[in-house]
Amino acid sequence: MPDKTNIANAQFGQLSNSDSPPVSSEDQQKNFEMLFDIPVGISAELGRSVIKIRDLLNLGPGSVLELERLAGESIDLMVNGVLIGKGDVVVVNENFGLRITEIVCTEERIKKLSGK
Repeated sequence: MPDKTNIANAQFGQLSNSDSPPVSSEDQQKNFEMLFDIPVGISAELGRSVIKIRDLLNLGPGSVLELERLAGESIDLMVNGVLIGKGDVVVVNENFGLRITEIVCTEERIKKLSGK
């Protein structure tokens, strides 16, 4: 025969931040500075293409892979896979670089992250 134990709903007190002292701007700055050393992945995306595996296996030196982007069009600047800006390809000391020409506004980035 099953045990007939009295079961009651859990009751919790009201949650609020009013009991906590306000955070000073100095503490906020220290909290923000903790983020400065977190590494993020940055990439400059020239373009994309979808090809069949058969065509992929036929690629070799000298092959040309067409991208959906037009020549001279801006390059996407991505941070952890999220578009944050656009820029132009430059050469700096024989290395390729990206001259940032546009930063995506915060509201637009948030919309993209939330899927709206």
